[in-house]
Order: sequence, then structure tokens, then C-alpha cells
Amino acid sequence: MKLTSYGAAEEVTGSCHLIEVAGQRVLLECGLIQGQREEEARNQEPFPFPPESIDAVVLSHAHIDHSGRIPLLIKSGYEGPVYTQKASVDLCQIMLKDAGYINEKDAEWENRKRERKGLPPVTPLYTADDGEQAISQFEGVDYDQKQAILPGVSIRFRDAGHILGAAIVELWLTENDETRKLVFSGDLGHNGRPILRDPVRIKDADIVLMESTYGDRLHRDWQETYDELAEVFSQASASKGNVLIPAFAVGRAQALLYLFARFREEWGLDRWQIFLDSPMAIEATEVHFRYSELYRPEAMQFWQVGSHEDVSDMVYFSRTSSESMRINKIRSGAIIVAGSGMCTGGRIRHHLKHNIWREDCHVIIVGYQDYGTLGRALVDGAKEITLWGETIRVAAKIHTIGGLSAHADQHELIDWYRAFNGSPPLYLVHGEPDAQNALKEKIRADLGVDANILHRAEPIDILAVV
Repeated sequence: MKLTSYGAAEEVTGSCHLIEVAGQRVLLECGLIQGQREEEARNQEPFPFPPESIDAVVLSHAHIDHSGRIPLLIKSGYEGPVYTQKASVDLCQIMLKDAGYINEKDAEWENRKRERKGLPPVTPLYTADDGEQAISQFEGVDYDQKQAILPGVSIRFRDAGHILGAAIVELWLTENDETRKLVFSGDLGHNGRPILRDPVRIKDADIVLMESTYGDRLHRDWQETYDELAEVFSQASASKGNVLIPAFAVGRAQALLYLFARFREEWGLDRWQIFLDSPMAIEATEVHFRYSELYRPEAMQFWQVGSHEDVSDMVYFSRTSSESMRINKIRSGAIIVAGSGMCTGGRIRHHLKHNIWREDCHVIIVGYQDYGTLGRALVDGAKEITLWGETIRVAAKIHTIGGLSAHADQHELIDWYRAFNGSPPLYLVHGEPDAQNALKEKIRADLGVDANILHRAEPIDILAVV
């Protein structure tokens, strides 16, 4: 009975954990590596196991750093099922197709350069069709439903509160009449989020695999975050410019729409034209409308008494390129929510080109910005940016709102682990080394538990550590 991590070990992206039990292989996550070009090039490397040797894939949620290599796994020979929560199936249908489309465009761009140099062309990691076809192997499972997926292997998904459909995964593993329960946190949500419930607390486990993304920081109080947003909109209203909000298409964009409807009068949003300028975010929003039963009670009630209509009334869904280009003619009074969340691509870059040199423009950063991204450069105070070879002055006011995170902070991670009986062996994944070491030391200080940091390709004998 063995656990080996091949991704998101001492790093944040590319989640991929292999469980071997009774001669069977279960792959827990199969995500894309994201970041700098050198890091993303690792996605092209062969899998460190034969894809056809995998018996089942279990997926905690739809984010690409957890799901994004599944079409490649299938393309490389995997023929079995992918088990995930039902809402995650619908979101993956959108996100994997989009990821394939981006792969095709990246390959097309690269091949133009290679052709001029007389180099052979490259092929995309996988295509939009590959992403779309992969969904035929997905099997949706409700929260809290225990299900056998292989002889001696059962799973149950519990609400992780991170994005719609995100799950904590409970796995019961049996080998030679010995059973062990492994609990994988997936990505745990930040308590008190605007729409989703708090992560479920679990009492029993023999071994725990826990994310550590924000293991070295604490989030701002929610009311402080709402007050901060109100102040930004007040400043923007006084300066009479536009507001740009780079937002992740799944999760962050929907949270913003909910907050816009909830604080419509308090934030003076009736004075603004609000645009959701992201086809993928629009599709993801429509999925959110279908799963309101997964919301926290007050959000469910709010949605049922008219927020659907409120959002439709106050937000213009900009689907086509021509609709997006028309927004660029607006000089004042527009709030533009667009992808990508780190300004690495998508329509937000066009809006930055048309607005960021204006002193009356405000840019609100509402999510984590990785090193090397345009979003991070703005957060770090860049005076100029380059878009499509053109250098553009940054005159806009840049506001960083840190309290909207979809990840649990250090205190919440420790509190979630504290709920387990008997302090089961704990292994940290999905975190940068600084965050993991800070969390490890804090867990030792608060709980007297020595957490382990899972290293890439270093197998763990589950029976031996329990």
C-alpha cells in the first residue's frame, strides 16, 4: 500500500498523487504545471508511470492545476473512469475544452516562429476536441456518498468550500485484509466565503494529505475586505474613470457577481455599467446557477429571492469579441471583470492597453499573482508594462484586495487538521517550501505534531507509517 507524489510536492501546481493498493493503481489528481515557460515545459514530459496501468482517476475539483492533464492521460492510453463531484464534471467540460484551445493557439504561435527559422513544427499538448471528449470518461458523484470504485477501494467526497464542486476526498484502501483510511484535503476553502459553505471537518483518518498553499499567512477579515472594496468603488466614482478587475473565470468571477448584487446599493453600483467579459466565466456562472443547493444557506436564500435577476439586470455578459471591443470605447463609468486572473492572457490585456495609462483608471487585483506574471508586476508597482510589443505607462491606481482568497489560511488549515481524532500522520502538499516550512513549524508549536513534507517521487509505505 503505497503513496507517491508526482506533482504539487514542494510546489503549488501540477497535482498528481499515485496510490498503489492490492495490485491496483489510483491516480489522485492529474493537473497541469503552471508558471514560467520552463516550468510549463514539464507538461510535455512523459508521465512517470504508464497511463494504461492506471485503474481509476479521482479528482478533487476542476481547477486546471488539478485536472488539466487528464485529456493528455487519456490521449496517452488511459481508458478508465474519472470520479469527481457532479458540479466539477460540468466545470471540467468548460475548462478542459478551453485549456485545449489555448494549447492549440500556443502551438500555432510557436509554429509561426519555428517556420521562419526552418525548424520542425510542434504539436499541442492536447486539443479542444481532446478536452471535450475526455468528459465522456467522467463520472459525477454527489457529496457524502460513499462509493466503491475498485475491489478494496472506496471513496467519498465531502464539501471543501474552495470552488463549486470542490471536494475533500476520503479513501478507504484494503490490502491483505488490512484497511487504512487516507483523507486528502484537496484545496480547502477560506471560511466565510460569499457563496460556498465552509470545509467539512472530518474526525477519522489513518493518514492525512493536506494542502499548504497559504501555510505562511493569515487572511484579512471579511468585513474589512468588503469595506476596502466599498472604498475603492467610492474613489473610482469620484475620479470618473473605469475599473478593471482581472478575475479567475471559475470561482472568483462568480463571487464578485454575488457581492455586486448583495452590495449593489451600499457600494453605489447602480451608477456603473458592469461587464463580465469572459466567455468561460459566463459559462461557469451558468453552471453556478444550476447548483445553488451547494451554497451556504444565506447565499442559497439570496439567490432564490432574485439575485439571478439582479445579476442579469446589473451585469452585461459580453460573449463575443466584437462585444468586448465595444467596451474599449467606454471612457468612464465601466466596471470590467475579465480573464485572465493573473493578466497572462485573455481579454483583460486588451482592457489594460486601453485604460491603464489613464490616471482616472482603477485596477483591482482580487487573487494571487504568481511571480513572473503581468499581474504580479502591477502588484509590485511596475511603472510600465509591455503588451504586444508596445510599452505602456502605468498611471492607473492599483488596488490589491487580499481577503477574497479561495484558499484556507494558516489558522484555518491548522484548525481543519485539529478536528481529526488522535493526530493522524500528516503530509503536506500543494505549497511552496517557505509556506510549507512555516506551517510545519506552527503545527509543531500549536499541536505538538511533526508534519511531513511530501517530496516528489518519494514513495510512502502507508501501512508502515500508520
